[in-house]
Amino acid sequence: MGIDLSSYNKTVKIKSKKTSFLSKEIQFSKGFSDKKKERFYKELAILIQSGIDFKQALEIVIEQYKSKVDKELIGKIKHQVIQGKSLHEAMQSSRKFSAYEYYSVKIGEETRKLDQVLIELQKYFERKIKMRRQLISVFTYPSFVLAVTFGVLYFMMNNVVPMFSSVFKQFGAELPPLTQKIINISHNFSTISGVFIFSLIAIIAFHFFNKKKEWYRRVTSRVVLKTPFFGALLRKIYMSRLSQSLSLLLSAKTPLVTSLDLTHKMIDFYPIESSLSKVKADILKGVALGESLSKYSVYDHKFVSMVKVAEQINKLDNMFERLSEQYNEEIEHQTKMIGVVLEPVIIIIIGLIVGVIMVAMYSPMFDLSKIIG
Repeated sequence: MGIDLSSYNKTVKIKSKKTSFLSKEIQFSKGFSDKKKERFYKELAILIQSGIDFKQALEIVIEQYKSKVDKELIGKIKHQVIQGKSLHEAMQSSRKFSAYEYYSVKIGEETRKLDQVLIELQKYFERKIKMRRQLISVFTYPSFVLAVTFGVLYFMMNNVVPMFSSVFKQFGAELPPLTQKIINISHNFSTISGVFIFSLIAIIAFHFFNKKKEWYRRVTSRVVLKTPFFGALLRKIYMSRLSQSLSLLLSAKTPLVTSLDLTHKMIDFYPIESSLSKVKADILKGVALGESLSKYSVYDHKFVSMVKVAEQINKLDNMFERLSEQYNEEIEHQTKMIGVVLEPVIIIIIGLIVGVIMVAMYSPMFDLSKIIG
């Protein structure tokens, strides 16, 4: 079925932010990037809310893009919608949008709140881009330092350490165990580096071929969630997405079971995805949502407690909206903290590596006078 936009007659103003050259999204791929998606949802929401015909709205959106590939993509979506497909079906068939996006649009079409859904998607990508920029700024300095450190380490192991080794051999004295180990590593450093690079490529290839298998997703999600700091951050990212989806569905008076079923398809994170199907079955048996969620460790105590309270006062939609806002604030704070914690840790690790090598090389030098005597 096509989309009936007769109910979208409210005009909502969306503030546009002026961005400097440095704040622009840098993209190296030719795909439909997150920055382009944010712009697409924002412009389409404004046009729909102003009461413009949907076909005309898409034509206006097409004109805003300079890339021929982007124009063709939106043009295909417009053509399929005119032929009778819904917007979410056209987006899904293009294979340029995630399940979270086209299922969100499906919710908007079914609940006649497409404009609100598009605004939420625009905000979602705005937060995602902001987080990516923060992570890039946080990891740029440590990555540069690690690269320089590896280069210095490679130079020391292939040039400095062998030089000291030849000096020590001339005196024929027994070297300390630490010095012997460093010299042995130096002799095999090229081999060790090759094995490390090959192992890294093998791990990436293994992940690529198994990332969609259930057993692999179950194992990797457990490992990631137990990773200090980053596990908690990833959990909050998906909890925010879960809360936002349920808030949108329940505010549109969608039944809870149907909301959980749609959210299960939208959230591509194994612990949440696998638990929601069981939670839905519990609810059909008469179990309360909060009680069912408490069985799974992926949901923290705060989330479960707030859901239980919301069930008692029949305000689940408002509670999920507040939870989404709280998680987004925590995510932004933790992302900033990564840089604060990571930089000193990397400096300490680099200092330890260089310090151990220098101690190993210079400790025998103190005994040279005894050896010569």
